[in-house]
Amino acid sequence: MSSTRPKVYNFGAGPSALPLNVLEKAQRDFLNYENTGMSVMEISHRSKTFENLLNKTKQDLKTLLQVPDNYEILFMQGGGRRI
Repeated sequence: MSSTRPKVYNFGAGPSALPLNVLEKAQRDFLNYENTGMSVMEISHRSKTFENLLNKTKQDLKTLLQVPDNYEILFMQGGGRRI
């Protein structure tokens, strides 16, 4: 990813601008997650690699949001729709 690309700032609701280093890390992991030879999108949800990713994500989110240990982080299908 080139750092010479024009920078666009999005102040609307929803997705927002991300730092270049975050985008570059996501780009690398999208192609070869943790040197598995697979994209993060191709990893089996039953694999140890995915289980580790899920647990780290839960822990990072709990830390970021200061969620007490007696609460659990759940990732669920959103099912949102526009009427």
